[in-house]
Amino acid sequence: MSMPMPVAVGLWVALGVGILLVMWRGWRGSMARGAGAVGTLPVVPDGAGLGAARTDAIVGTYVSSTMAGDWLGRVVAHDLGVRSSATVQVFDAGVVIERRGAADVFVPAGVLRGVRRVAGMAGKYVGGEGIVVIEWSASSPDGAPVPLDTGIRTQRASDRSILVDAVGALTASAVVGPYVSPDSQFDSKEPQ
Repeated sequence: MSMPMPVAVGLWVALGVGILLVMWRGWRGSMARGAGAVGTLPVVPDGAGLGAARTDAIVGTYVSSTMAGDWLGRVVAHDLGVRSSATVQVFDAGVVIERRGAADVFVPAGVLRGVRRVAGMAGKYVGGEGIVVIEWSASSPDGAPVPLDTGIRTQRASDRSILVDAVGALTASAVVGPYVSPDSQFDSKEPQ
């Protein structure tokens, strides 16, 4: 049995709209849950409030922010789950992540919990510990700490060590070590 073309097209369009509505509702639900978990974020201080720069601006990609320990659980509130081109720079006062097309992120030195390198996070797998994860705590609406992991993929592989060392110097709990992942030898697409 064949359907007339306009009816078939209408059914496909209705199905597509239905799928988009379900996806939109899921995203809105994630935003509501994230907004309930993460309150207001720290504001980037003016130039003098940042103190001395510990690194130059490092170009890369802001991968995402997730709840600590849940590398797939994006936090979509406050644009924290939006992947974007970014520059990251470490100052005495903390880490500034300037993002294109999304709100900037400031991580004050006092809320840093550590830093590490991983192969993947939140739907992006690069291998070879190519993502720098900054571990920090935001505040919930009631003021309780909310541990977060924020991933940065630097454009140049050599910048990853610079970023890890600079963030590690801001926090005593940094996980900075000589460990090299076994699969890093196969990460041939990384520019030097």
